[in-house]
Amino acid sequence: MPDRPRASRARAPRTDGAARPERIATPEQERERLLLYAFRALGQRALSRHELRERLLRRTEQPDIAEAVLARVQELGYLSDEQVAHSEAARRGVGQHRVRQKLRQRGVEAGVVAQVMAERDPDAEEEDARTLLDRRWDTFQRSGDPVKRAHAFLMRRGYPGALIWRLLREKAAEVPDEVETEEEGF
Repeated sequence: MPDRPRASRARAPRTDGAARPERIATPEQERERLLLYAFRALGQRALSRHELRERLLRRTEQPDIAEAVLARVQELGYLSDEQVAHSEAARRGVGQHRVRQKLRQRGVEAGVVAQVMAERDPDAEEEDARTLLDRRWDTFQRSGDPVKRAHAFLMRRGYPGALIWRLLREKAAEVPDEVETEEEGF
């Protein structure tokens, strides 16, 4: 008789009320399981050390194994808070306040955050804010108070208030006089 694949059958629950014994993994098996998980997680998104530690600790009850996995992944060069900070700081369309906040949320150390923020070019940030404002200005003008909407939008994006007001004053100087006469009731 030829070998046929067996149909998989679900196990019937035990009738004696006893729970099935859980398979207890050896420390080596647990380490291997966590290491594979760490590589999958890092393959989807760059994670900070803090983020990966939190994820590993949710998957094991042995913090020493989680720390060993973290050390191994970092030793292999797959985990770098500096790299995460640089990629977050390089995002366009967000200001320095939002970058700093995001890095703090992700658990990046304050020294790394300060170093990356010092490397950020303020002229490039101003140009990004100006580009965003120019691109969205028509949308803001359709509202009752375009300056208020534009200010709120750029604040949510993390740009400093002084920069926002300077850009809004420049934009207001560009607006034709027709807008002023409409507001006066003509």
